[in-house]
Amino acid sequence: MPVNVQDNSFSSNEVKATNIRYEHGTVSRTKRAKVLGAGQFRGCTVWFTGLSGAGKTTISFAVEEYLVMKGIAAYSLDGDNLRHGLNKNLGFSAQDREENIRRVSETAKLFADGGIICLTSFISPYLKQREIARKLHEDAGLRFIEVHVATPIEICEERDVKGLYEKARAGIIKDLLMERNGGDSKEIDYDDINIILKNSGFTGIDDPYEAPVSPDIVLCSDKDNINSISDCVQKVVSYLQQNDIVPFDCVDTVRELFVPEHKVTDVREEAETMPQLEITKLDTQWIQVLSEGWATPLRGFMRENEYLQTLHFNNIKSVDGSSNQSVPIVLPISTEDKDRLKEEKSVALRYNGKVVAVVREPETYEMRKEERCARQWGMVHKEHPYQQLVWEQGDWCLGGDLEVLERIKWDDGLDQYRLTPNELRAEFKKRKADAVFAFQLRNPIHNGHALLMSDTRRRLCERGYSNPVLLLHPLGGFTKNDDVPLNVRIEQHHAVMKEGVLDPDSTVMAIFPSPMMYAGPTEVQWHAKARIAAGATYYIVGRDPAGMKHPGHGDDIYEHTHGRKVLTMAPGLGQLTIIPFVVAAYDKTRSQMAFYDASRHEDFLFISGSKMRALARDGEEPPPGFMAPSAWEIMSSFYKNKAKMQS
Repeated sequence: MPVNVQDNSFSSNEVKATNIRYEHGTVSRTKRAKVLGAGQFRGCTVWFTGLSGAGKTTISFAVEEYLVMKGIAAYSLDGDNLRHGLNKNLGFSAQDREENIRRVSETAKLFADGGIICLTSFISPYLKQREIARKLHEDAGLRFIEVHVATPIEICEERDVKGLYEKARAGIIKDLLMERNGGDSKEIDYDDINIILKNSGFTGIDDPYEAPVSPDIVLCSDKDNINSISDCVQKVVSYLQQNDIVPFDCVDTVRELFVPEHKVTDVREEAETMPQLEITKLDTQWIQVLSEGWATPLRGFMRENEYLQTLHFNNIKSVDGSSNQSVPIVLPISTEDKDRLKEEKSVALRYNGKVVAVVREPETYEMRKEERCARQWGMVHKEHPYQQLVWEQGDWCLGGDLEVLERIKWDDGLDQYRLTPNELRAEFKKRKADAVFAFQLRNPIHNGHALLMSDTRRRLCERGYSNPVLLLHPLGGFTKNDDVPLNVRIEQHHAVMKEGVLDPDSTVMAIFPSPMMYAGPTEVQWHAKARIAAGATYYIVGRDPAGMKHPGHGDDIYEHTHGRKVLTMAPGLGQLTIIPFVVAAYDKTRSQMAFYDASRHEDFLFISGSKMRALARDGEEPPPGFMAPSAWEIMSSFYKNKAKMQS
């Protein structure tokens, strides 16, 4: 029985309709961009081309997911998907392939004209086809970006997801012939296979693939170092950013503010000729935060427009795009310094007599303290630990681009734990982590915390991750007087890992340099955003995060679930999956920390932070199983020594 070879009588370039004209609408591309929530028109087509099995569809879908997660309108057109609908009447002859690409090109152009980044993944083997697609877009004033997924054919054959290479090497492309006959293999006459192959071979085997001559982007060309999907996504997104299609903050990168090494000497010498401003330890902690990139995309201490957006919107919009930023990062100055520096083009910042940074193109503006406190904390009280600092500071702020001469070091024996976001990313990559879950704390770790962290890793493994890594990230900046000091906490955390309560092989412990502001749901957004910079994909949020007791009436300032709820809704944090803190308490029936079961309420003992501190201070032991014994000994010794000093 002969093969039913589809015969299409149309010509790709033939126009059959008559009495037609192109009607131009009245909605501009700028208006479409505004409707899509963009500050500029982003419409373009990103055309992925390459052999079957090269990874075009996988990368295209990954780029689509990433852009949409960042709030950028994007849509993927896949070759197989379109052959289920728009192009289901097309086969694989040269003529049908040409018509397939023509239809795709026209469809992509419409998506791009609508302000959407259209991502197409088609073999599109011929140079002429792709050049026609490019010209179609460029004639319409739309950008066309050709991406060659240049995976070597031997790797494509190893993958051979559809088994097509094997069939092609054998001279039989049964699946393709079945498609021509509606899936009925009984109608295939194998005597006619050679006739079919003369008109429709398999690209890379029986039919040539004409690689792009000058593609805009090349991916996966090195067979010994095939890019990961995430690397491919970032390469594409970086190209879009460099060509002003997407904003800077769309790229998964960290903006460090260090002076390049070869310029440090020149900038240091220049700084000595500038007007000087002596800064505090708190200011220097914020310089560390900014310079290492935790507050990406900020370029320095906030200018007034950034400060106002942060106070009123918990978000910053600029030429770099939109970014969640819930807490002000400002440099307070006195009225005298404001008057002295208001005409200067550069200012050198000194800490303990040493120049640590330079502010370029500075501007000054008023910090209305009561307004700031009311908006950032939702209450005003001068005995609140961080608000007390605000009220003691100057009434003005100095904003501007920051150039930091070198890494901030504190020489307290803990600098080796102060890893930057880029260093943490490198460490996670070295450990081949496929998921990173972050846990912030400013208190010692008890076995309830450890239970939550271990259970989170278990759940991530159940989701299919092979190597989830915990970022144990104690806060290392300013904390209130009754919090446990950083050096004691680090020693205690080490003891917890040494006893095996946490697995050191799947844990990275580092210090988060930010000061603690005790601003509840507002501040917890900052904590989460900073962990994104470090490469975290999951974030564990606890009860009343960043909260404290009211310094006046003594009740909680914030409702204890609001931090978690706000994080799940906060704009700009969509790429971070929030893991709510499951309540753990001491199970008296099992003599260990366990997840609380309300049906057995009488079996559980809740040991608060204040109760834990009181036990340690009084030299009493907690119930067995509450905390690793050596870790408790560190806690107990600290509070005993503190009590002796106070007496």
